[in-house]
Amino acid sequence: MGLSYGDAPLSATAPKTVNYRIESPAHKLLAHPFPRRVRAEFAGRTIIDTTAGLLLHETALPPRLYVPETDIDASAFVPSDHSTHCPFKGDATYRSLAVGDRVVENALWAYPDPKPEALWLAGYASLYWEAADAWFDEDEPVRGLTDPFHRVDVRRSSRHVQVLAGDQVVAESSAPLVLAETGLPLRYYLSPDDVRVPLEPSSTSTFCPYKGDASYWSLQLPDGRTLTDAVWSYQDPYAESAAIAGRVSLLHDDLTILVDGRQI
Repeated sequence: MGLSYGDAPLSATAPKTVNYRIESPAHKLLAHPFPRRVRAEFAGRTIIDTTAGLLLHETALPPRLYVPETDIDASAFVPSDHSTHCPFKGDATYRSLAVGDRVVENALWAYPDPKPEALWLAGYASLYWEAADAWFDEDEPVRGLTDPFHRVDVRRSSRHVQVLAGDQVVAESSAPLVLAETGLPLRYYLSPDDVRVPLEPSSTSTFCPYKGDASYWSLQLPDGRTLTDAVWSYQDPYAESAAIAGRVSLLHDDLTILVDGRQI
C-alpha cells in the first residue's frame, strides 16, 4: 500500500506538504520492474516462473504482480467467457486454471488491448494469489509479495501509554514498542503483563505480509462487557517485526488510547 493509500503520491488526493503539483488523473497507475524470481505452483506443477514481473501500483488498491505471457505455462489454462472492464486499463479477458480434475474459474486475467495510457500491460497477465497452491519469492515460500515502498519499523519507547474502557484503565505501560507501518497510524505493543483485565482467546486470526500471522483475544471488562477481538499479537513475526514477538496491541471502538496523556 506504500504508494497508493492515504496521502501517498498515487492516492486519490495528492500530498499537501509538497512544493510541486502532480498533474494526473485522480486514479493513478504506476508499474515498475519486479526482478526477483517469482514462481506459482498448482496441482504439483509450476504454472508461473518469472524474473521479469511488473508490480502495478494503483490508487487505493494493493500492488498487483503482472508477469509476461511467456513465463506462464499456457497448457495449464483454458479460455473463459468472462470479461471485465477497467476505465483505467481497458477490457480484461480471463482464463481458468485447469490441471487434471482441478479447476479454478477465471483465475488469470490480461489486457490484450490495453488503453493507450496503460500500453505497457500488453503481453502481461496476472493470477489471483489465492488461485495457486503455493508461491515462491526466490526460493522462499510466501503468502503475499511485499511492496518495496512499504516498510515496518519497530522502536523502543518510554512514552506513557494508557488504554481505557470508559474510566477503567485496562492496560498501561511506560515501556511500549512503537510500530510504524507505511500508511497506517502508529501502533503501541505492550507486554501481556501490562493488561489489567482478563483476556479470552479468540478463534480470529489474520495475516500480514510484513508481520506474519496474528492471534486475537477478547477483553473481559469488570462491568461484564466483552470487547471482542480487541487485542492481537504476533507470536512468531517475520524478521523485520521480530521485536514485537509475544507483545500485544489493543484497538476497539469502545477503547480510548492515551499516549503521554493525549488521545490518539
